[in-house]
Amino acid sequence: MSARPTDSITDFGQFNALRRGARANDEAAVRKAAQQFEALLTQQMLKSARAALPGDPLTGGGQTDFYQDLFDQQMAVHLSSGKGLGLADLLVRQLRGHDAAAGDDAQSSGSLPSASTSTSTSRSTSTSTPATSAAPAATAAPPASGAASGSDARSAFVQAIRPHAERAARELGVPARVLIAQAALETGWGRHAMRGADGQPTFNFFGIKADKRWEGGEVRTTTTEYVDGQAQRQRADFRTYASAGEAFDNYVDFLKSNPRYTQALRHGGSAANFVHGLQQAGYATDPAYASKILRIANGPAMQLALGDAGDTLSA
Repeated sequence: MSARPTDSITDFGQFNALRRGARANDEAAVRKAAQQFEALLTQQMLKSARAALPGDPLTGGGQTDFYQDLFDQQMAVHLSSGKGLGLADLLVRQLRGHDAAAGDDAQSSGSLPSASTSTSTSRSTSTSTPATSAAPAATAAPPASGAASGSDARSAFVQAIRPHAERAARELGVPARVLIAQAALETGWGRHAMRGADGQPTFNFFGIKADKRWEGGEVRTTTTEYVDGQAQRQRADFRTYASAGEAFDNYVDFLKSNPRYTQALRHGGSAANFVHGLQQAGYATDPAYASKILRIANGPAMQLALGDAGDTLSA
């Protein structure tokens, strides 16, 4: 197999192609942009190193400096191609983690919970009457951000919450995969789950806010709200739980104790009716919330994590 040629810095057409790919949210374009950024930093390092060297009185001059700069630029592009120096990989992981609503199954609108209390979090969940938490079930912390990657991380997340999702699903009369998909959307498959100021998990898998009637723990963080179709950043208080089991129990009680979700609970066993009912009742301000949940539930990542194809949920 022949080696892939390094892009030439004089080929400006590549930047037009990169711009088109970025508009189309092409993952290859994301990696290419990360490599371009790595190349830019590499070029600056080469330029700084060359500036530290003594000048050559015989061959120095304007034209020599020009071609040396051109050479440094091309070398930077070459060094950053392929595996490069590793910076591009870090940028790609950061961009994918921040932009993907739930891994590779649904596109985000900037609505993921953050791994800390100082950055972006989930879309808003409407406050409701206070919920009485059941006794905490077995603790299952979401996987720590960066602890694993790809399908392994998603599978670990699913297995950690699956028993609680199955129990809650029986209470609500819906397939467990739809609750797992909702939690995956809210937390980016656990990679961006909200954490407290002490770094401990909040187990808030459903983005439920803490209103004045909530008597449990809470964490204040930034969230993305959609107002008149426009995403806005706001600060809000969210509920915290002692375990994954408590979180799922509270989610069930949250829906059953609030009259606004009565229609959603009259879903007739249909996951689509359930999630669309939640959206219509104002559970989330993201206009694509229900469709995102269903795409994740039916996506290959969910099928792989559950170990079988399962039933396809209608939209």
